[in-house]
Parts: sequence; C-alpha cells; structure tokens
Amino acid sequence: MSKVFWVFGYGSLMWDPGFRPAETVRARLTGYARSFCLRSTRYRGTEETPGLVLGLDAEQGAECRGLALRIADGEYDEVMHYLRERELDTGAYHEAILPVALEDGRGIEAVAYVMRRDHWQYAGNLCAREQAEIIARAEGGRGPNADYLFNTTRHLAEMGLPDAWLERLSGDVRRLMRNGPGGSAAP
Repeated sequence: MSKVFWVFGYGSLMWDPGFRPAETVRARLTGYARSFCLRSTRYRGTEETPGLVLGLDAEQGAECRGLALRIADGEYDEVMHYLRERELDTGAYHEAILPVALEDGRGIEAVAYVMRRDHWQYAGNLCAREQAEIIARAEGGRGPNADYLFNTTRHLAEMGLPDAWLERLSGDVRRLMRNGPGGSAAP
C-alpha cells in the first residue's frame, strides 16, 4: 500500500493535530457527517456518566467540512505512529483512505478516522435532545463535556467553517446548564 500524506481533520485534529502540517487546506468529505456519536468514558465522561465526543459517521448524502493536513515527507512514519496511538486507542475508529475535495480545487486521498458502528462506544442513534442532556452533565479527565462542544463550535467558526448543527446543539446545552437538571433545552 502506498503512503497517503494527507489527513482529514473534522474535530480537534483541526486545531490540535499534534504535529506541524506541511500544508493545511480547507476540505470537504462526502458520505460522512461530523457527529456526537462516540461515548467518552475517559476524557469527557466517566464509566458511570459517559459523555459524547465527535466521530466521523458514515451517512449517505452527508458532507463534512474540515481541514486536510499534509504530513511532511520526512515525518510520515513518526506522524502516522502518533495519529494511530491517538485515534485508534479504544478501537472505536477505523482508519480509512477516502477521497477528499480541497477548497483550492484539488482532489486528494486522505487518511480519516471513521466511527465503527459495531463498537460498544457508538452512540449515533441519539436524538439532539438526548445529546444535549448528556453533554450538559458529563465531565471527564479533560473537563466538562460542554467545554469540548463549545470549543469545537468556536474553532470551526474561527476557521471559516461554521457548523449550524453544532451551534444549535451549543445553544441547547447552554439552556440546559442554565436551567439545571430537568430543565428544558427548548428555546
């Protein structure tokens, strides 16, 4: 298998990739959605109160806007080792090589970490209300689940990649947090 030097980032890989990309370009991946479909029992939740973090979920007709990050030629092995340790540690994702459209018109193949729907951490069947309730209350080793959502939403907007779904979810979570347990997320 030939080496693929591009990585598709849709969440924290966009602003905290853990390596210095040789090139960064806004990009679009079709057939997948950025989704709060991964139960977090370590970083943004616990075994008793799991949180939710983003996963790249296969969905017909979906489109995910993110960043394509190119690995420098001499850093490939080191960067891929790091990414695999970071992204594949629980087995909830699988590594895929997918076609990605760059904003500048180029078409490339990129490594992407895609949610495994058969994994016990998969939570893609939750409605927006359930997601908001989980995110509003969960907290893990890296802090409140809500901070992860708010940080992601802010970073996407700052990069010129606003996500209306995440903005609505952020509003729902803020209302729940303001109204307390059992409070309504409805406006």
